[in-house]
Amino acid sequence: MMKDIDLQTVEQYAKRELINRKAMREEAPILEIPLQVEDHGVGSFIEHKICSVFGYVRVSSVDQNEDRQIIAMRNVGVPEQNIFTDKQSGKNFDRPSYQKMVNVLREGDLLYILSIDRLGRNYEEIQNQWRILTKEKKIDIVVLDMPLLDTRQGKDLMGTFIADLVLQILSFVAQSERERIRERQRQGIEAAKARGVRFGRPEAVLPDNFGMLVSKWEKKQIQLPELLEICGISEATFYRRLRELRIMQRK
Repeated sequence: MMKDIDLQTVEQYAKRELINRKAMREEAPILEIPLQVEDHGVGSFIEHKICSVFGYVRVSSVDQNEDRQIIAMRNVGVPEQNIFTDKQSGKNFDRPSYQKMVNVLREGDLLYILSIDRLGRNYEEIQNQWRILTKEKKIDIVVLDMPLLDTRQGKDLMGTFIADLVLQILSFVAQSERERIRERQRQGIEAAKARGVRFGRPEAVLPDNFGMLVSKWEKKQIQLPELLEICGISEATFYRRLRELRIMQRK
C-alpha cells in the first residue's frame, strides 16, 4: 500500500511499529526490517515487514536430552528467548510450548527445526500443521537436516512440488518410526513379563493376622476403616486380597 508522506513520517511510523510489535511478541528480536522508500517527488513508501527467527525443539520425555537440538538452533542464530521446547510425545500437536509459539508467529517469520520428526510423528497432523504454518500463518520453515525442506527456496511450481513430495515422505517415515518404537516397547514389556518382571506399584504386604482381621470384620467386631488402617491398604486392595483369601480357603 502506497502513502504520500514525507520521510520523517516514514521514520516515525517505523519506530511506532517496532514498539508495538515488540510488545505483542514479548520482545522477540528483530532480524531484518526491510523498509523501501521510493522518491517520486513526494515522499512515499511501501509498508515494511518485520521478521523474526524462531526455533522449535522437542524430545519425547523429560529424561531425554534436548541439548543437540538447542545447539543447532544457536548455530543458525536463533535467540535463546525464541527457542520453544516441549518434552512430550509427537503423536499430536497438543503441546504447550508449540501452541504458544504458533500464537507468537507472524507473517514473514522464520522457523527452524532440526528434523521433521521433531515437529511430530503423525503423518496427517504433520501435513496439516505444515499447511497452517506456511499457508495460513505465512511463515517460512527450514528443516536443518533436510535442505530440500526450506520454504525460502524454490517457490516456483517445481520447487513446491519437490518440497511437498519430500515432506510427505519424511512425514510417513516419522510416523512409521513411532509405530516401530511402540511395537518394540510392547515386545519388551511382554518379554519382561515372561521373565517374571512386575510392572506398576509394588504389591502391598499384608500383616500375618490378615485372616483373623477379616474374620473380626465379618463378625462386625471391627469396622472397615480401622481394618484398612491396621493393614495399611486401600479399600480396593482389601477387597481384591479378600477375594484371593477366599479362593485359597476353598482349595
